[in-house]
Amino acid sequence: MKRETDLIDVWFDSGAMPMAQWHWPFENKELFERNEVADFIAEGVDQTRGWFFTLHAIAVLLFDRVAFRNVIANGLVLDKFGNKMSKRLNNAVDPFEAVAKYGADAVRWYMVTNAPPWDNLKFDIAGVEEVQRKFFGTLYNTYGFFALYANIDKFVYDAGKAIPHAELPELDRWIISRKNSLIQTVQEAMDDYDPTRAGRAIETFVCDDLSNWYVRLGRKRFWRGDMNEDKQAAYETLYQCLLAVSQLMSPLSPFFADWLFRSLATTEESVHLTLMHPADNARIDSELEETMQIAQQLSSMVLSLRKKEKIRVRQPLQKVMIPVLDETFGKRLNHIADLFMAEVNVKEIQTLSADNNLIVKKIKPNFKTLGPKLGADMKQLAQAAQNFTAEQIQTLEKTGILNVDLGNRQFELELSDVEILTQDMPGWLLSTEGNLTVALDVNITPELKQEGNARELVNRIQNLRKDSGLEVTDRIILHFSGPVELEESIRAFKSYICSETLADDVLFEDCTGGEAIEIEEYVAKLKLIKAQ
Repeated sequence: MKRETDLIDVWFDSGAMPMAQWHWPFENKELFERNEVADFIAEGVDQTRGWFFTLHAIAVLLFDRVAFRNVIANGLVLDKFGNKMSKRLNNAVDPFEAVAKYGADAVRWYMVTNAPPWDNLKFDIAGVEEVQRKFFGTLYNTYGFFALYANIDKFVYDAGKAIPHAELPELDRWIISRKNSLIQTVQEAMDDYDPTRAGRAIETFVCDDLSNWYVRLGRKRFWRGDMNEDKQAAYETLYQCLLAVSQLMSPLSPFFADWLFRSLATTEESVHLTLMHPADNARIDSELEETMQIAQQLSSMVLSLRKKEKIRVRQPLQKVMIPVLDETFGKRLNHIADLFMAEVNVKEIQTLSADNNLIVKKIKPNFKTLGPKLGADMKQLAQAAQNFTAEQIQTLEKTGILNVDLGNRQFELELSDVEILTQDMPGWLLSTEGNLTVALDVNITPELKQEGNARELVNRIQNLRKDSGLEVTDRIILHFSGPVELEESIRAFKSYICSETLADDVLFEDCTGGEAIEIEEYVAKLKLIKAQ
């Protein structure tokens, strides 16, 4: 080696990189000209006056053009409290230990989705663990569910023989619409150099839409009966969704995405050697998506009320009341009524007019958002909010805006500036989110109690089936001994219990050697015998 004597400056060397990497102008002239302007560059913000500047400066001097089209200035990785990591403070996270424990993909996914690359990242190892459990665990279990039943039914995806889209059940058409909307969102975000928005959209789709809604609502389609058109549609739909997810997540999670892709028994060698299937706009049904969003949000509200009152979802309840704001909402609610009632386990929906007198609402201003807007007028708005009429609150819910007279001026109040509270009624629990309100009847009659016991028994029997090593298709004879209250529940709902657990019969006799179970205050014994 020898030292180069004609040294200008190291930043000149870095700025000359686009040319020097091709050894231009001494060779590779055509190759350089094909790759002359970079799509984007990513480095720390400290490179603004160094590399970013000299790249442009030299490109302008030589070619009268820029050196790159987009720039992402990476932020710093801080500790979970926002402090700079250092050995002195003993707050540094060893990246190799994090990768060894949680996997490279979980660390990458957490860092990308927790904050945009140009913002500082407060790194909390507990967040990596949550990503591994919530996102990757959910996706892994969703694939495992698909693989279990697909292998039993020997399902093989054949695009040429797929059921026509127009003939699919509505639940399938909905998730396919959501899948194509997701492809659009991710494509737009990645084209805009915003991987954070893309990753969060994928996560929402996998956890909320695919696993917690589509698979859970349609799980019986996969394990009940022989192969038929409905089951075929369910397999094809779930397969297509998993395949799309593997492609969409591959830039952010290269290893897990490739495992998922190859596990789906595709003919291609790797997800990274495939082109992303574009969104099919013809299969995006915005009306269906908005209608299903209402079902999801209402279900979440009712399930939260159940959790607050410690009423298990398996315990049926009689009624839920829902105010209907307008005709469009009424039609959508009517469309998803059966699905919603099954999801939250209630017997009936009672719709109320928006100006009903049963549900009393009050407005609570959000001082954090209103303070900067109103300043000294905040007190006047707080006083006005206490006297809002039902009609004013209804207008705010329907339109999202309410004009308020503050005396010295008019103020346009937005729905996001307030919290709408409801007053509980005896025997009912109420919840409001945005313009949606639900009132849940929490009174449990003896008949509802019996049905709840039967549903809990089904759960215990299913758990015993798994623990006893029975195949998912094995039929059984159920032996029961226990309190008369549970026996009466079984007799009242015997056909339901047998149907759900693949039981040919239930025998009420001594269960010596059986498994002890608990349901609320009752203790009983169950024994499962494989039917001959």
